[in-house]
Amino acid sequence: MDVKLLSGALGAEISGISLKDINKEIFNTVNELLLEHKVIFFRDQNITPEEQIRLAKFFGPIEEHAYVKGRDGYPEITRLIKGADEKNQWGEGWHSDVSFNIRPTKAVILKSIKIPPVGGDTVFSNMELAWETLHDSIKEKILNKSARHYSLGADSFIENFKHFESNGNNPKEYYNEHPIVRTHPDTGKKILYVNWMYTKTIVGMPKEESAYTLNKLFEHQSSLDFTCRFSWTENAVAIWDNRSVIHYAIADFFPGRGMGHERIMDRVAILGDEPY
Repeated sequence: MDVKLLSGALGAEISGISLKDINKEIFNTVNELLLEHKVIFFRDQNITPEEQIRLAKFFGPIEEHAYVKGRDGYPEITRLIKGADEKNQWGEGWHSDVSFNIRPTKAVILKSIKIPPVGGDTVFSNMELAWETLHDSIKEKILNKSARHYSLGADSFIENFKHFESNGNNPKEYYNEHPIVRTHPDTGKKILYVNWMYTKTIVGMPKEESAYTLNKLFEHQSSLDFTCRFSWTENAVAIWDNRSVIHYAIADFFPGRGMGHERIMDRVAILGDEPY
């Protein structure tokens, strides 16, 4: 096994492990790497949908998306398609997957099916490091506060994306409150748990002060010093700890920028715990 760091902040590309041959021993190694590096990548992993689902189940119960229907025959897998003629892409903007749920996603396993010849990278940012480097005055201000994370409603996930279909759940927007600083259940590390896409207000704080504080946090957590960037190839697999990172799918390959290319990914998410 070889481990190649992608940055000093987080991320590693792993070679010498076949995800087809997953067993308890290999999973333990993968999980240790994930906890250490927070996002890990494997190239040339021609795993089947069944094998991707089997891998996910080692991490825990598989999560159904709040609004979007899974693949035909594989409801556990959400197929993410950006058509060649589409301008919008799922995952644009800094976010932590479904942070608006009572039990947000623990981890995500994303496999590339079709990749544009240029562009379409994904960037990840380390929220443990974001917390550690936050100014003491802001730490004191937010340490025992909670924030509301809003789901944005079904239309945000379906209306602007022609290849996504509703799973029939209630389409209305809802929210849940989580600590702004959560504790990782496996490592005990503190995590800055807000994100630009879903976190809208700090509980018990005046509206203007809440907006100002959140904007300062969003600006801080998107610092390039906390990030790594992955350039996809076909049959690559990314696994990220959704509790301790935020990520951004870069849509720099759509027709409005002179490149009309399709991008297809298969996503499986693992149900997480209630943040504390």
